[in-house]
Amino acid sequence: MFINPEQLIEAQKKQLKLLLSLGQKSFLKFEETVELNMNTAKNSLDETGEALNSLTSVKDVQELMTLIGSLGQPVADRAMAYNQELYKLLSGIATEASATFEAQVSESNKKLVEMVETATKNAPAGSESAVAFIKSALSAANSAYDSASKAAKQAVEMAETNLTSATQAASKATKSVAKKQPP
Repeated sequence: MFINPEQLIEAQKKQLKLLLSLGQKSFLKFEETVELNMNTAKNSLDETGEALNSLTSVKDVQELMTLIGSLGQPVADRAMAYNQELYKLLSGIATEASATFEAQVSESNKKLVEMVETATKNAPAGSESAVAFIKSALSAANSAYDSASKAAKQAVEMAETNLTSATQAASKATKSVAKKQPP
């Protein structure tokens, strides 16, 4: 199986379309990240203004300590919510890119197997051992790729689980500290 110029041009067009699509999706995620950051900054400024206004109405040290204690937990909760939202945005594009890459690898492997099968049919007599070696090498490469891909997916899942656990632990810790503040 030989590739003619039309097939090569069509393959290049397909790859260009794929790259443009990934670029557009990445840019959309970038826009969403900028929007998240702008909203977070605006909300932080508003909340800081409210907190400063609350401080101006404090009449004694006891009231000041209560106010300070009440401000800590919402800030920690918002920071955790921001980090989770940012993680979702960034992992979304990584997931899309990974799926696209896996589809491309699968398609390339299929075409390579087709080429080897075509070449095998046209191979001269006595080349059976070379053909068997090529098929064995392809099988080993595909198996190694599958193993590495599964290991990477498991690592991502473990990291996500650890992030969720750490977020929950941090939330519990800040609530515990907030409760211990003197009234």
